[in-house]
Amino acid sequence: MEDIKLMKGNEAIAHAAIRCGADGYFGYPITPQSEVMETLMDEAPWKTTGMVVLQAESEVAAINMVYGGAACGKKVMTSSSSPGISLKQEGISYIAGAELPCLIVNVMRGGPGLGTIQPSQADYFQTVKGGGHGDYRLITLSPASVQEMADFVELGFELAFKYNNPSMILADGIIGQMMEKVVLPDFKPRRTDDETRKQCPWGTMGKVEGEQRHIITSLALEADVMEATNNRLQAKYKKIEEAEVRFEEINCDDADYIFVAFGSGARICASAMEAARAEGIKIGVLRPITLWPFPTKEIARLAKKVKGFMVVEFSAGQMVEDVRLAVNGAVPVEFHGRMGGNVPSSEEIITKFKEKFSIK
Repeated sequence: MEDIKLMKGNEAIAHAAIRCGADGYFGYPITPQSEVMETLMDEAPWKTTGMVVLQAESEVAAINMVYGGAACGKKVMTSSSSPGISLKQEGISYIAGAELPCLIVNVMRGGPGLGTIQPSQADYFQTVKGGGHGDYRLITLSPASVQEMADFVELGFELAFKYNNPSMILADGIIGQMMEKVVLPDFKPRRTDDETRKQCPWGTMGKVEGEQRHIITSLALEADVMEATNNRLQAKYKKIEEAEVRFEEINCDDADYIFVAFGSGARICASAMEAARAEGIKIGVLRPITLWPFPTKEIARLAKKVKGFMVVEFSAGQMVEDVRLAVNGAVPVEFHGRMGGNVPSSEEIITKFKEKFSIK
C-alpha cells in the first residue's frame, strides 16, 4: 500500500532522506528551509536508522562536515537557503574538486544580501554556473512539486554516487513551503561499513589492516597536476551532459510559442498556457528538470519549429541566458521576471506574452 502523506516540500525532503538510507545531515537554520532540519529532529532517526542529524555552528561548519562524511563514502547531505548557500560555496568547490558525492538542498529566497524570506529563483547563477571558485559543475535537479522534492532526494544521491560529484536540489521557496499529497519512498536500510568500503573503495575509512589508506584532497601544488585534474573533471561533465538531461514538455508538439520555466514558475506557466489555448493561441511549456545538465539540444530542436520562446523566472533573468544560447538566434527569446518575492500570475504572464510578441 502506498504511504500517502500531506506535508510541506521541506518536510518531504526530510522524510525521504531518512527512508533512502542517508547516513547524515548537517545543517543550520534559515528561512524558508528550516523545516528540513526541524522535521529530522522531530523524527529522531538516530534512534531508528542510525542517521546522524546535527545542527552545526554555522553554514561553513555544516558544509565541511558534509565534506568529511562524503570523504568516508557516506550518504550525507545538507540544506540551506540562498545566503546560506553563498557561505557554503567554498566547501562545495572543495567537495567538487575532491570528486566526492553528496546532496545539497537549496530552497531559494530573494536577494541580494539578506534580502527577503519570500520565494525566488535568483540562485540559478550561483548554482548552475558553479558559484564557488574553479571550473566545476553541480548536478542540479529542480522540483516543481512536493512529490518531486521527495523523489529527488534518492535521485540526487544516485547521481552523486554514480559520478562522484555533488548534486543539488534547487527549489524555490514556494515548493519548500507549499503542502501537497506525497507518496513517500519505501524504507531502504543504511549501508554497513563493509558495504560502504565495497561500493566506495576510494573512501577514507580509517586504517584497516591490509587495505590502502586513501587521502582525500582537492589540493594540487603543481600546475600540470591541477590541469590533469581539471581535464578529468571536464571529461566527466561531458558524460553527464550526454546521459543525464531531464525535462518535461507540455503541448510542445503543435505549439507556435513555448514558455520555458522551472520549479513553481513552470506550474504557473502551465496555467497560462491553458488559458492561452482557450483563446486559440498555441503555446507549449518546456520545464527543465535538470538545470545542469541543461536541455540545450531539446530547446535547439524546438527552435526550428516555433515562432518564439518566452522565459519566465522569479529573477531579473538568469536561465534566459542559457535559453538564448540554445536558440542561437533562430527565433526571438523574450523574458518576463518578477523579483523581491513577487510571483507572476498566469494572467500577467499571458498579458506580457501578448505585448512582447504583438499578439492581440
